[in-house]
Amino acid sequence: MVMVFLILAAQYERWSLPMAVLTAVPFAVFGAILAIYLRGIDNDVYFQIGLVTLIGLAAKNAILIVEFASQRHREGLSVFDAAMDAARLRFRPIVMTSLAFILGVLPLAISTGAGSASRHSIGTGVIGGMLAATLLAILFVPLFFRLMTRERPVAPASNPVPAPMASAAES
Repeated sequence: MVMVFLILAAQYERWSLPMAVLTAVPFAVFGAILAIYLRGIDNDVYFQIGLVTLIGLAAKNAILIVEFASQRHREGLSVFDAAMDAARLRFRPIVMTSLAFILGVLPLAISTGAGSASRHSIGTGVIGGMLAATLLAILFVPLFFRLMTRERPVAPASNPVPAPMASAAES
């Protein structure tokens, strides 16, 4: 997570936006731990490999929202409007890629035969983590973007009201 944070800090040239991205990771870890707990699987090295994958995928989903919201904010939208716009416009791509990944690892979670315990551990953890990261992060990452980003001051109007001219008698 530290490496992801430092890379994102260099990319965004800010310290606050990577924090908004990394807030999606605890949702993924919570979902993975809950999934293996419900299936009665141990926290083994295979599950921990799945957690490394989840960190990357949860961060990727959050990056899609934060990057788009940051771009919209630079274009002049308020932080709230930029975050809501990003969540709405990036919802479908995030859900589609997450579902494709979940369906791709589903055979690992339901496999049988020799070595299936390791595949169960990876598959179950990744499926649970991606479900939680997708369902919860799509709601909370825009909120965290809003909390981490300061509102820019409003520029003065282009046509200010002219000051009254001094009369000749006052000069």
